[in-house]
Amino acid sequence: MTNHEIVMQGSSSLSNTLLIDQSEKTIMNKNYAKKTAGFWIRFWAFLLDGFIITAVGGIFINPIFYVMDWSLSETVWYAPISIITAILYYSYFVLMTKFFGQTLGKMVFGLRVVSLKHDKLTWSDVIFRDWIGRIICNIFMPLYILVVILPDNKGLHDFFADTTVVHENTFIEKELTQPPLPIKEDSLTTEPLIEKDIDILEEKKGE
Repeated sequence: MTNHEIVMQGSSSLSNTLLIDQSEKTIMNKNYAKKTAGFWIRFWAFLLDGFIITAVGGIFINPIFYVMDWSLSETVWYAPISIITAILYYSYFVLMTKFFGQTLGKMVFGLRVVSLKHDKLTWSDVIFRDWIGRIICNIFMPLYILVVILPDNKGLHDFFADTTVVHENTFIEKELTQPPLPIKEDSLTTEPLIEKDIDILEEKKGE
């Protein structure tokens, strides 16, 4: 081993130091994601869905009650009109969301329900979101305001199913932060190896 070779190995420690310094820097990548829908646009879509459900009930359900001479004015939850209206209401949201990913109101405003853990909405996602979660939110209406507070503009019913509502044609730029690459301990053992090589060289010279 020559002195030139020793110097070259020693300089590698400098290059290792530069690599370590560079690896410690955070790598930033840009990514585009669909924009989540805020409270007001979801409110208007929900209001339109309410008008649609009321219209469907007036066209198809009310005439049957008139023919059967059943009361349409009872407000207790166990009244026939209350039960049928509830079935129509929740079935509309569950089925439309499962098969189309959006209700008619969301279609008008260009919104879509997406899962944050699956590629496609599952039946459990939809049932927890648009049946169980929506029942709770309808009982305690102020809970819908959580859309403004929770991350990704989730409502409480979205929180149950890990879903959110996004704009179909609106994208925002997001920065993805990648952690620095792990540094192997072997890269830090350059100096001890050089000293060992120097000792071997001295031994050979002594021989």
